[in-house]
Amino acid sequence: MSIEQADTLPALTNTTGDQRWRYLLAQVALLLLFLGLWQAASGRLIDDFFISSPSAIAVKLYVWTVDGTLWRSFLYTFQAMAGGFVLGSSVGFVVGFTLGRSPMLARLLDPFITAIYCMPKIALAPLLIMWFGIGIASKVAMAALIVFFLVFLNTFAGVRDVQAVHLQSVRIMGASSWQELRFVVIPSAAAWVLTGLKVSVPYALIGAVVGELISSNRGIGFLIGQASGLFDTAGVFAGLTVLAFTGIALNSGLKMLEQRALRWKTVA
Repeated sequence: MSIEQADTLPALTNTTGDQRWRYLLAQVALLLLFLGLWQAASGRLIDDFFISSPSAIAVKLYVWTVDGTLWRSFLYTFQAMAGGFVLGSSVGFVVGFTLGRSPMLARLLDPFITAIYCMPKIALAPLLIMWFGIGIASKVAMAALIVFFLVFLNTFAGVRDVQAVHLQSVRIMGASSWQELRFVVIPSAAAWVLTGLKVSVPYALIGAVVGELISSNRGIGFLIGQASGLFDTAGVFAGLTVLAFTGIALNSGLKMLEQRALRWKTVA
């Protein structure tokens, strides 16, 4: 590396950092503009019964926060989502990896997995409630069922996507089966698996909330359903706001994890 090239590295790093801040400021400006237009239209152009207003939503969130309703409901929903995510992703990874390494077994089980995958998951919610009750277990099962297929399909595709020439190369060098997995199969499938995990997080949240909407007495989904039954539009939007910011926070965390785990790919 020449001196001139070395001198440009800090500038490039600063430029990237400046771009991130500019994008963040632009996003905040767009959000404020949207909220301002929403507040101006509420009660003037559109009846606030249908769209409420940002100020009314903020008041509702403040009331929920002060009396502890928001924290208790969020914790319940987050536990259901986290439990479903861990369970579904673990089983999905194991099954996807196993079938990806065994084409004969994958061909044997393909019609059964496809049949279950094609079933609308929300249609299974009443059955899950009958099996696990109205407690948190049915919400965990609902989230796990959704997450399972997302992680399974990505893991299966990642394992099957391994290039035969790479396997042949390490075999020629005398690699054992474990070394094949460690140095070829797992790194090749890692990007697929992390993509499946990143995509499945919001779906795990959706699964938990759907379970709460159908049958529950706690959670963010319960708050949204209760507010809807009382025609409390501000309460509905307040619950949706909590879910939206939760999804953003979780997705940002997973992006950071993906960049760290796949830094070799980013550098390449």
